[in-house]
Amino acid sequence: MEDSPEKHSKEVDVYRDTWVRFLGYANEVGEAFRSLVPVSVVLASYAVATVYVSADAVDKGKKAAAAHGENPGKTARVTVAVVDTFVWQALASVAIPGFTINRVCAASLFLLGKTTRWPLPVRKWTTTAIGLSTIPFIITPIDRGVDLLLDSSVRRLYGGGEKHE
Repeated sequence: MEDSPEKHSKEVDVYRDTWVRFLGYANEVGEAFRSLVPVSVVLASYAVATVYVSADAVDKGKKAAAAHGENPGKTARVTVAVVDTFVWQALASVAIPGFTINRVCAASLFLLGKTTRWPLPVRKWTTTAIGLSTIPFIITPIDRGVDLLLDSSVRRLYGGGEKHE
């Protein structure tokens, strides 16, 4: 039985097409709540996101292995699939958005402290709300930026990689 393009387009990717994808945003939520929760909770949110990233990379490696059967170069193609997915996800789902939300929240808390007379708990909850509301706006630009970064650097070395949504 041949793999047709229709089969691939209808195949559901559990890490990209289901609720599981939201686990990749755990660290952004953790960063948004940083001013209200212990650091261990923020670190745990990074652990959840890292497990998601790793699971997606392993999944893409298994799919690459299945697609290449016993063909020559299978190991290299599987390695490329795993590394490309892991690097992309680590940058686009963990490092860059985590840093971005951290800085947005830190700046918000600082500016609210300088420009308002609100009590600290109100400033912290406002900072959290600002951080959470920022998440939907940063996802697409970060994803596209990481695609551009990888396409113009490491993907040139091995001629590939998959566009991530």
